[in-house]
Order: sequence, then structure tokens, then C-alpha cells
Amino acid sequence: MKLRKSSEALMRRAIELAAKGMGTTHPNPRVGAVVVKDGAVVGEGWHVRPGEAHAEVMALQQAGAEARGGALYVTLEPCAAHGRTPACTAAIHRAGIRHVVFASSDPNPDMAGGAKVLQVLGVDVTAGVLREEADALNKAFFHYVRTGRPYVIAKAAISLDGKMATHTHHSQWISGPACRQHAHQLRAECDAVVVGAGTLLHDNPSLTVRDADTIGNVPLRVVLCFETPVFSDQCKLLSKDAPTRFYVRSINEHAAAWIEAGVEVQQSTSLLAVLQSLAGDGYLSLLLEGGGALHTSFLQAQYSDEMVLYQAPIIIGGRDAVSLWGSQGSETVDQAIRLHDVKRENMGDDQMIRGTVFYPD
Repeated sequence: MKLRKSSEALMRRAIELAAKGMGTTHPNPRVGAVVVKDGAVVGEGWHVRPGEAHAEVMALQQAGAEARGGALYVTLEPCAAHGRTPACTAAIHRAGIRHVVFASSDPNPDMAGGAKVLQVLGVDVTAGVLREEADALNKAFFHYVRTGRPYVIAKAAISLDGKMATHTHHSQWISGPACRQHAHQLRAECDAVVVGAGTLLHDNPSLTVRDADTIGNVPLRVVLCFETPVFSDQCKLLSKDAPTRFYVRSINEHAAAWIEAGVEVQQSTSLLAVLQSLAGDGYLSLLLEGGGALHTSFLQAQYSDEMVLYQAPIIIGGRDAVSLWGSQGSETVDQAIRLHDVKRENMGDDQMIRGTVFYPD
């Protein structure tokens, strides 16, 4: 029992180290590692960014000769193949590590199999220590490996009757200060923030992180449009606070002005193509902040993976008010989209509702 508690404490330290890579590691996973010799920590490391040393290598380098005969605690199964950097299994074997303890199994088929490689090399291996905690840290990465697209968190402030804005598109502010601060924390944790042309037109948002500390890179600001919008030098997305990218189905004469002002403009023919493009550039976690039309598109395509709703104690009403899901919707209740693993938290007078989106067959 004492050894199990010690293992969990050491793995929890490795998870803390892995979190230091928030905002910098994608498209790679977040990984932390701890080297232990005779009960004492002799080396620590974490993966900082793609192309740089993996967590295991950093920890082994810090440990030096003290690593020989010791144990390595790492949040993700050590990689078995040479990618941008050499395989970690080889470095572990050279360092003389006798025991490797890891939390999450590597789902990447190009890198997986490290446990078997180490066992063949005579290294004892223990898997699954604090797996759930470690998996949560790499939710977006694991999702990308499985699906080829980013993990999408759909965020919206809604009234009691499910409206996001009035029939005049007025929405500031449905939720209170506590919810807005929480939303900025979500932005800080994601790789990109996504809105549609309607939000750009009606709200002129800045889409920056203001009420939370940014960890690593600031999120990319993304706007999805059918055609390149008319240029405006008053657009807040022209600020230098964060990069901005437009995805448009049709590039017109307005594109040149946006590009000259520093906005990246890419043509894309489908929502899936947009998501694949963002994932290919390393943006694996997206915060969807658009209006009703954009949320409807993502829900219909089943691309929203998680939902965070800030429900305010107000009733907006009106058939022409903006709804979260503006389509015809479900014909029967059993066909409704549901949230699983729901968490609720009171924030001022509002309630935050968060859960994984489940789409019925």
C-alpha cells in the first residue's frame, strides 16, 4: 500500500510537469516525467514544444548518472519510434532505467508499443497509474489521433428559453461577470477561438484572452464565412494581440485588403476541411463561440464534442430570436442531442452547465 501511494504521488508530480506544456506542445501530446533513485527524485522534465526534447529525455539528462538503476515515472507511454526526435525507449535503455511507470497508453500508431519494446530490453513496466487524470490532460490530442480533427468545445450564453440573442441580435450581456471570466479561462486553454460571419458583423469581437492568464501561445482567432467579408479598418481582429485567420468558401475582391492588414485568408469548401486544416497546423482544441447559425452547423455535422452553457435567469422570447440550434431539431425526445457526464456550477445568478455531447444514432 505504501508503494502504491508513493507511485501515485510521483505520477501526480509528472502530471503537474506535463501541464507546463499547455499551449505549446500541440500537435504533440503534453507529457511530464520524473526520475527516481533510492526514493529520491533526481530528474524532472516535460515536453515544451514540437521538435524539442521529450519529457523522458529532459528528465534523464537532468538525472545524469543517477538515473542508472532507477525508475522513471511518465504520464504517457514512452514512444517506440523515431519522429522529430529519437525514440524515448532507446534513451531509457541507455540510461540504465530498471523500472518504467506510465499513466496513459499512447494511441498514436506511429509511436505506440513502447511498453513492449522496454520489456524486451529487460525493463520492468507498470501501466495505468492515474490514467484518468493523465488522459484528461491530453483529451484533444487523443481525439485528434482517433478522428483526424480537433476537439471542439461549444460555448454559449443562453436564456432560460434557450436563446443566445434577441431578434435584433443583441446579446451583451446575457450572462454575468463570473461566467464571462470563466469563458476567458476556456479561451486561454484552447488553441483557437472560432466564430462565424454573423458574430463578426454584429459584435465586432476581439476574441482575445483578457480575464485569465494565457499559458503558452495565444489562441488563433478564426472566422468562418461563405465569402470574404467587406474590409473594415475598425475590425478588432486586426489587433496584434493574436493572429487571425479567415476560412471562406469564396475569395473575392475584399481578400487583398484583409491580407495586407495581417489576416490570413484561406479558401475551404467544407466545415470538415476547415477542421482538418486547423488540426494539420497543430490547432487541436477549438472553442466555438459563434452565433446560432454556426452552432447549428456544428451540431448537425456532429462536430461539437463538448458543450459549456452559461444559463442566465432571463427569458428573451420571440420566434425570431437567435437559438442555439436553429434547425427543425429532433422529431422525438429520444432523438434529442444530450449531454453526458454533466457538471453544474453556480456562477453569480447564472448556472454553468458542462458536459460531453452525445449524438443519438
